[in-house]
Amino acid sequence: MSIEEQLRGLAPRVLGTLVRHYGRFDACEDAVQEALLDAAVQWPRDGVPANPRGWLLTAAHRRLIDELRSESARHRREESLAREPPPGDAADEDDTLELLFMCCHESLTPASQVALTLRAIGGLTTAEIASAFLVPESTMAQRITRAKATIRAAGARFGPPSAEALPVVLHVLYLIFNEGYMASSGAKAARVELSAEAIRLTREVHRRLPDDGEVAGLLALMLLTDARRPARARADGSLVPLAEQDRSLWDRAKIAEGVALIERSLASKPGGAYQLQAAIAAIHDEAPSAQETDWRQILAVYEVLECMSPGPVVTLNRAVAVAMVHGPRAGLELLETLDESLRDHHRLAAVRAHLLEMAGDEVGARAAYERAARLATSIPERRYLEARMAALQGFGSEDETK
Repeated sequence: MSIEEQLRGLAPRVLGTLVRHYGRFDACEDAVQEALLDAAVQWPRDGVPANPRGWLLTAAHRRLIDELRSESARHRREESLAREPPPGDAADEDDTLELLFMCCHESLTPASQVALTLRAIGGLTTAEIASAFLVPESTMAQRITRAKATIRAAGARFGPPSAEALPVVLHVLYLIFNEGYMASSGAKAARVELSAEAIRLTREVHRRLPDDGEVAGLLALMLLTDARRPARARADGSLVPLAEQDRSLWDRAKIAEGVALIERSLASKPGGAYQLQAAIAAIHDEAPSAQETDWRQILAVYEVLECMSPGPVVTLNRAVAVAMVHGPRAGLELLETLDESLRDHHRLAAVRAHLLEMAGDEVGARAAYERAARLATSIPERRYLEARMAALQGFGSEDETK
């Protein structure tokens, strides 16, 4: 394991310990970042210490004292704090999950929850987070600063996670994974560091909450989806739709782990939205070929999912399954119900183009592909749609580029 990987794994544990011990998330987070910078300089030169976590705790504790000494209004608190030893370094002490829940506090916007989670838990620098979301570093720095101030003003307490907060945490992890697996904008088709971090964090939540069905479902969904990543793009960066992917490139170990997770989860817990999405992903991944995909089973699961968690994106995906089972015209009829809610979303136009192509309406398909390309903010997706528009004679059966 590289020093960078060690530091990234240790950072949330050190921060969690400091926040639990002292409160003041913002000051503790700044102190940990300074300690990580010190370690990044000293460890390669002097060697990794025998107790890396203890070293970081001590360094961050000293940084925290220095920061408080610079605040004259905090003089009394500083004197009390300075007399305290650094927090203990018990080997089994891990406050990562509690810290993750704090980063997803209900007072924050989803964008701020994602940014703060990646900074405090994921160990990404502000520059790395800004680059991932294609905003200036100064903008992301302000967002993170405001998020920490909001948490402080809201009086967020560090403690055991509540059941009510868990869905928010899972949603944030889901957003991070999706942005990494299928970048919503920019020149890259994927941002692997984001999807990998989402999987790592979801593993941690699952480790702490092994009996929660939706946690297991989300982890399974991530693994089953990420397993296809090696086949999603050609050497030139162009996207490959699911039906055309070389399945020999799929990560069979991730598929096996994901399938085992969702089978155990569904056998013991009632199906939630993430569990059902994972079940659909498993059906895709276990099919020997695109032609052998069990679309009837997929459609049946989508119908249950839409009853449980209705929304335009679920309906959009169900329309593809309807088309594969009952024909493209049936799918196109369902798409008409989404014209208002997804009017400016490129995926609605892209799915409509595909179904029109399946139905033999090349003129309509070309117009829909053109609209989808115009609305797409991801350059690889735009190029894919433009290529489809230019080559309508090659029929495919791509339902989604995942």
